[in-house]
Amino acid sequence: MRLRDGALTLTLLDYLRLTERATGTKEGCAEGDCGACTVVLRRSVGGGFVYQPVNACILLAGQADGADVITVEDLADGATLHPVQQAMVEQHGSQCGFCTPGFIMALFALYHAQRDAPLDRAAVNDWIAGNLCRCTGYRPIVDAALASCGGVATDRFATQEAEAARALAAIDGEDDVFAGSDERFFAAPASIPALAALYAKHPDAVLVGGATDVGLWITKQFHELAKIIWLGRVRGLDAIDDVADAITFGATASHEAAIPHLAAIDPDLGELMRRFAGKQIRSVGTIGGNIANGSPIGDTPPALIALGATLALQKGDVVRRIPLEDFFLAYGKQDRTASEFVRAVQVPKLKVDERFRCYKISKRFDQDISAVMGAFKVTLAGARIAAARIAFGGMAATPKRALAAEAALAGADLGDAGSWQAALAALADDFSPITDQRASADYRRDVVRALLRKALMETAGAATHRTRVVGIRETADAAAS
Repeated sequence: MRLRDGALTLTLLDYLRLTERATGTKEGCAEGDCGACTVVLRRSVGGGFVYQPVNACILLAGQADGADVITVEDLADGATLHPVQQAMVEQHGSQCGFCTPGFIMALFALYHAQRDAPLDRAAVNDWIAGNLCRCTGYRPIVDAALASCGGVATDRFATQEAEAARALAAIDGEDDVFAGSDERFFAAPASIPALAALYAKHPDAVLVGGATDVGLWITKQFHELAKIIWLGRVRGLDAIDDVADAITFGATASHEAAIPHLAAIDPDLGELMRRFAGKQIRSVGTIGGNIANGSPIGDTPPALIALGATLALQKGDVVRRIPLEDFFLAYGKQDRTASEFVRAVQVPKLKVDERFRCYKISKRFDQDISAVMGAFKVTLAGARIAAARIAFGGMAATPKRALAAEAALAGADLGDAGSWQAALAALADDFSPITDQRASADYRRDVVRALLRKALMETAGAATHRTRVVGIRETADAAAS
């Protein structure tokens, strides 16, 4: 059909409230932070269903293509509340009620989640990290989750899944979707060749993965986007190929899907991704998008750079590969030609003689943008550092390696903190940070030194208990001073 003016950038929240009159879903922040607008997209995946919590305020309405959109109005079965709703009532989990629909929908997704471990308070806290409440403590909300979630789903959504699968299959074909005209359109190609051809014809189009960044262009910056290519229907672009020595993430692989693979490389990566936004953002935000937007404060690029990742870029049917750090040229500028798109990123796994650490520094623990993100990989030759890869976000106009510090670490004794000092000092040659609302330049300079020292101390402690004692004590004293 021909889209109305403005419909290209219609958010799912505005569609629900203004067209469907489903006003139970609220707008709080309009930037994907507070979770008041949370709804659930139910999709048929691999013969089963995925119940995906999303922020409707920054998700484009077109991104709900092929999904069953479930809002808070849908949960009750006549006069009978859903188990999650009933538990919130019984546990007194609501005060003013503005944020309550978003919490209800996040817990509804948890109610239907497949879990490998028993549900506990920490797991619930992680799940609702993307939902904020201003007027009550979170304890009764967590109590409601523990009372209603964690078992086998038995609500009417579970019992009617076969019927829902047939309905979704009837509307979710494998054809390309194109709505509008050559001058103004929303398109959703179904294959990589179709994407390449469409982008070659319209190099001025905006590529949208999860819209966790582009959505803010619309809701906060009021951009008028004339041509949108949504990547969510491109078959194979979300593939994850996990082999013996590397993992290849397709550009639209979600952060949520990537977590177990990255955590298997090193637990620090799992912890980094646990703190990467909230469940609603991780479920739609993509690995490729976090790279392609070129942000100097993105969390995944420094970690992947330190690991030695390579990026695959495609234009037409030609694919070229470059080291990930070479993709970032300057603020807002990447090594990507017209019609070229991010196809995949390949991340090497750690070798036997390699050690990795990464740390996210932010004002708020959950769901906050990093002031500094540091990642470190060292290659050991016995007790000495044979080579190092160090990358930081938040320290320059792009994610950047600390080349001077890397060179100064070569040959350092892991058990002798004194041999690290040249590398710590060299960080001043690698970076000239700015002061902004997240941190001062002086704070950033101090933090990167502390993080490098911390990484080396932890690596030394893991490597040997015998040679580390004096060095760690000296380093701890230096850090305290």
